[in-house]
Formats: sequence, structure tokens, C-alpha cells
Amino acid sequence: MRRVACVVLAGLLVGLLAYAGEIEGVVFPNQVTAGTASLTLNGMGVRVKKVAFIGIKVYVAALYLPAKTSDPAKVLAADEPKQLVMHFLYKEVGKEKLLEGWNDGFKSNSPDKLAALKDKIATFDGFWSDMKKDDVAVLTYIPGQGTKVEIKGKDMGVIEGKDFAEALFAIWLGPKPPNEDLKKGLLGP
Repeated sequence: MRRVACVVLAGLLVGLLAYAGEIEGVVFPNQVTAGTASLTLNGMGVRVKKVAFIGIKVYVAALYLPAKTSDPAKVLAADEPKQLVMHFLYKEVGKEKLLEGWNDGFKSNSPDKLAALKDKIATFDGFWSDMKKDDVAVLTYIPGQGTKVEIKGKDMGVIEGKDFAEALFAIWLGPKPPNEDLKKGLLGP
């Protein structure tokens, strides 16, 4: 009996290590690989859009980093691998609404960098299409390479430069995130 209990306990621990977090029914693994780096789940949050007193859940996001931190300035300044995964919950978010959101995020959190990043932001905007429920987008920064954009399982391209990655991740971690609870969730408990 004791042996069976140990096997069951070991199985549960392995399961907890493999799947670190669940939010809104979406399970995120504890670790992912970005290039040659192993990244750990830092935190998760829900993007909520307020429409006429109603909170619409647009997507859940998970932030992966080399080491856990709750300091957004440290995450943005570090020239190290990082990944943001977005799993869409809403039935459909049109491309134009997504671009509006991303571009508002760039303007709100990196206004001084907009002119220098104009072409990179245009490239990023060109990667997007309408996102439906259960579609996934993955944004992965690798130092020396740039930010790889994967949408619906398809590699869309890489945008070079730490400057772009910093402005991109600032959309969620900067002073004016889409919603404050999302930022808090990504920065962990």
C-alpha cells in the first residue's frame, strides 16, 4: 500500500512540474525552450476589454523568463530570452482591432521610440490576421537574433533588435498595460 501511495505521489509531482499553470481552462507548461535557453513560467493573466460595463475576456497570456521576477523594469531591460504566449478566448478578434491594440500599446508605453521603430512596427503589424477562439500567438525574443513571431502555429518572421523587443514587451509590462490585472498576473504572485 505504501509503495502504491509513493507511485501515485510521484506521478502527481511530475504532473505538477510539467503543467505549472492553468487559467481560464488553458494550461501552460512550467518550462519552454527559446533557442537554446530554458525559460520558466513567470506568471499568467487575462486580457479583459471593458465594453459598456462588461468585461470581455479576450485572451490569456503567459510570460516565460530565464529566472522568475516581479520587476517589470528588469524584464524589459534584460537582454535575455523571453517569451509571451497568448491563447485567445473570445470567439473572434479582427485584425484591425488587434493592430489598434498593439499600436495603442506602443504609443502608450514607448512614445519616445515610435519614430525609430516605425518600420519594425509596420512589419509586426503585417504578420497579424484575425484571431479566433483557441488560436495562439507566441512572441519570443532571443538576444542577437530578435523577436520571433509565431501565429496559429506558423512562423511569421523575426524582427531584429532589442529595441523592438523592449517596446513590444512594454505593451504588457510598461506603465500603461491593456489592463493592470494582466500585468500583475504576468509578473507572478
